[in-house]
Amino acid sequence: MRLKTLAIALLAVAIAAGPAQAQGRSPGVTDTEIAIGLTTPLSGPAAAWGNTAVAMEAWTRYLNDQGGIHGRKIKVELKDDGYNPGRAVANLKEMKDSVFLNVGLLGSAVLNAAKDDVADYKLLTVNPYGNPAIWAKQPKGKLRYVFVNYPDYNDEGEFLVKQSVERLGAKKVAVFYQNDDYGKGGLEGVNRGIKGLGGKGSLAGAVSYEVTDRELGTHALKLKESGADAVIIYSTITHGANVVKEMAKAGYRPKIVASFPLGDYTIMYKLLGELWEGAHFAGLNAAAAEPAGKAIVDILTKYEPKLVGKENTALAGAVGIIIAVEGLKKAGRNLSREAYVEAMEGIKGFTTMGLTAPITFGPNQRHGLNSVRLLRANKAADNSYVEVLPWQVFKPHF
Repeated sequence: MRLKTLAIALLAVAIAAGPAQAQGRSPGVTDTEIAIGLTTPLSGPAAAWGNTAVAMEAWTRYLNDQGGIHGRKIKVELKDDGYNPGRAVANLKEMKDSVFLNVGLLGSAVLNAAKDDVADYKLLTVNPYGNPAIWAKQPKGKLRYVFVNYPDYNDEGEFLVKQSVERLGAKKVAVFYQNDDYGKGGLEGVNRGIKGLGGKGSLAGAVSYEVTDRELGTHALKLKESGADAVIIYSTITHGANVVKEMAKAGYRPKIVASFPLGDYTIMYKLLGELWEGAHFAGLNAAAAEPAGKAIVDILTKYEPKLVGKENTALAGAVGIIIAVEGLKKAGRNLSREAYVEAMEGIKGFTTMGLTAPITFGPNQRHGLNSVRLLRANKAADNSYVEVLPWQVFKPHF
């Protein structure tokens, strides 16, 4: 009778302990695997930037072939959101209990829609691609699990208009921008920059578009009518290429200055040919033709041949996964989300294998790097671009 009573008691303890143990284990972590979630625009108007997630998945296959991270292989859960905030939010909800962290959440509208959810889920969110001002406005308590390496659009816009006027000699500048936090952030930065130029340049016009717009002839005519001699572009790759084509059809060939999302010169030359020649654009990370970029591109294209011809957006994805993995390495074998946060807060001066300027996080710093450089498209150069200015590092915002 005593044995029966003891057995019942032990069973009760086991049943009670089971859920507690399950709750103690971080989502997405087993003895042999770490699950990473990616939601990205594999389709839709920003599909070219879906290359970032394809590259991340390729890099994890490479890492797994090297033995994984502390004896665990990385498992990737990849979902298409079509650059649609609602779909992205739904994807994150589906992932929150099955992945350890999310990398490369993409699009300012997506970030704006998801910012409170990732805080509520305590979902580690590493290297989101979108306007950092969205995170800067969040209460500090909602940023514990967020780590951002991305230029502030206000700072970049101010930098680009200054270069347009002082370096390129533009007297009147127009802005073609996406009607969301991405484009509006850039426009705000341009306006701020114009004020700081002491009358040396003026804003001749600002023409917005919606992500769903396909015909941009009218937009191009409005830009032409502004009389601007330089147009600063804050758009997707697709919309940016289309508006440049439409401006050329209208006989309008202003100086082109583009935000870094249009910085994949390989794709831009493929879409625009000579119309891209001489364009100035911001660079987010080392390019494929540079030694640091080439070493990583060689690995990415070996594991995912469809990234050939898309190397520079792929490298933007490599930056995100390399940062995320650095946190996994530092957190050690006893992995939890809190251990990961502590590990990421210890990252100082990390250059993502030479792809970026130094990144630093800390208990009071979640904006690890705010930096771009200025490049000029040049088909005659071996790299199809030349560096005009090296890394310009702006102050982190949060």
